[in-house]
Amino acid sequence: MAFELPKLPYGHHELEPHIDSWTMEIHHGKHHAGYTKKLNAAIAGTDLEGKDILDILKNLDVNNAGVRNNGGGFYNHSLFWSVMKPNGGGKPSGELATAIDAAYGSFDGFKEKFAAAAGTRFGSGWAWLCVHKGGKVEVCSTPNQDNPIMPGIGCGGTPILGLDVWEHAYYLNFQNKRPDYVKAFFNVINWDEVSKRYAADK
Repeated sequence: MAFELPKLPYGHHELEPHIDSWTMEIHHGKHHAGYTKKLNAAIAGTDLEGKDILDILKNLDVNNAGVRNNGGGFYNHSLFWSVMKPNGGGKPSGELATAIDAAYGSFDGFKEKFAAAAGTRFGSGWAWLCVHKGGKVEVCSTPNQDNPIMPGIGCGGTPILGLDVWEHAYYLNFQNKRPDYVKAFFNVINWDEVSKRYAADK
């Protein structure tokens, strides 16, 4: 069965003023839709057809650029939409908060590390908060549409929070001010969803 573009769990305008509706329309309806279509084309007629996206990425041939770029683009954006919500922000609680404090000293320490990963990623890519088996969390970044699920890429954990730092994710509203976009992202994070992902993958 072919991959389908997931529906957004909120309206295009509902993340404003932090992420504008025009960016959301283009980002989801054009960019993510494009990765979905090209992924289906890349796996059509191969032994990857019908497999789960996680299975594809975990066993990826990194030299297969079509599957690497578009499979990553499909997965990364699917996670991205799910870890945001209107009136989000705040702080995590429970086990995730404890893991973040253990790794970075405090939530503010985590924010600094995550913002640095997003801000210093040269060119296009992603910043991630990942969980390793046993519950340890780690911040890392990857280029282009790569992610830590792919063999030998990033920190090797399971992403539970991801931030797209491709220019198409923020340029209409923030232009070249990526740090302002990163700050805005913290106002829409859905920590309940991130915590669920932490509990499922630790």
